[in-house]
Amino acid sequence: MPGKGLEALIPKKGTKPIKFTPEKEAIFLIEIEKIKPNPHQPRKEFNKAELKSLSESIKEHGILQPLIVTKIEKEADDGRKLEVGYELIAGERRLQAAKMAGFPQVPVIIRKPTNQQKLELSLVENVQREDLNPMEKAQAFKRLTGEFNLSQGEIARKIGKSRESVANTLRLLNLSKEIQEGIITKKITEGHARAILLLHDAKKQKNLFERILRENFSVRRAEETAHNIVQPSRKRVSKEISQALKNLEERLRKILNIEGLILRIKEGKPRLTIEFESEKELRSFEEKLSRDYK
Repeated sequence: MPGKGLEALIPKKGTKPIKFTPEKEAIFLIEIEKIKPNPHQPRKEFNKAELKSLSESIKEHGILQPLIVTKIEKEADDGRKLEVGYELIAGERRLQAAKMAGFPQVPVIIRKPTNQQKLELSLVENVQREDLNPMEKAQAFKRLTGEFNLSQGEIARKIGKSRESVANTLRLLNLSKEIQEGIITKKITEGHARAILLLHDAKKQKNLFERILRENFSVRRAEETAHNIVQPSRKRVSKEISQALKNLEERLRKILNIEGLILRIKEGKPRLTIEFESEKELRSFEEKLSRDYK
């Protein structure tokens, strides 16, 4: 019986995930040893305690939701079928827990997705259950944008999140490996990481990261600290621009021999204003321009 496609695992925003039943898609019992891991699985870390808990639940209640697999047929050189195997698309935690529980077989639904759909299915399943850590999400989003040319908006629609949420997660990849590892190992939260990203200098980011760990910063305190670091820098830059304008204004005043010359920044743009004391002074300036720049 054919499946219902990618939409079966990716609910539209505001709708509940579809539950699989034998009436909707054919379910088969497959030997665990025949199922290979999904190379497109975005999740790299699995909590052992949670797996053990899931294993105990499976022992008592069985696997309530089938795994999603695709069939792989290897052929000999003469074209004859050599063996039939399966590659996991979605259900990595259930598969590992079933192994821990000693199950020889697991219920599966067989599909024929593309590589993009394999990644999307695994990503959506994990995101819906909040199983991925922020860096795993970021890497998965990066693959969807880089390998499959999906926009941030398209990814957001598929996983039921906002485009801003996807963009913020992707920004985590701009952090150093040390800080990324801190996110993975839960030394800091994604909120702490976003505070660190307020700083654009790698050294300042590292210093703030170390302070967060050393002083056990809350997310709010990390954000306040980052803003305090950024503001003085802005003031310094503003002061430097102001001084440069004053220097330029003085040079122009001397070159043109006009005391009423004013150079200012207005609405982000430099504006030069010249005030003449009399019409005679204006005529004199006009004559100077005609003489010097004709």
